[in-house]
Formats: sequence, structure tokens, C-alpha cells
Amino acid sequence: MLRYTVVFLVIAIIAAILGFGGIAGASAGIAKIFFFIFLVIFVISLIAGRKAV
Repeated sequence: MLRYTVVFLVIAIIAAILGFGGIAGASAGIAKIFFFIFLVIFVISLIAGRKAV
């Protein structure tokens, strides 16, 4: 999940440098969504791991 975030962030940066504002904004938005999904899954796995021990 974190890999997808980095990929879309790199696409957003390259698109912004080349002047494609719409693509850069969309890619940055997708990267932000993936990052928050990653954080939620990470916190859930930490909580679940502590209960198992």
C-alpha cells in the first residue's frame, strides 16, 4: 500500500514539473488517499498484534 502512495506521489511531482496541473492534482489526491488507508491499516494491525500477545 505504501508503494502505491510513493508511485502516485512521484507521478504527481513529475507531472507538476512538466506543467500538467490536473494530472498532478489527481495523482497527489490519490496518493493522499492511499496514505491514509495505509495509516488506518497499520494502526489496526498494531492493535490486533498487541491483543494477540
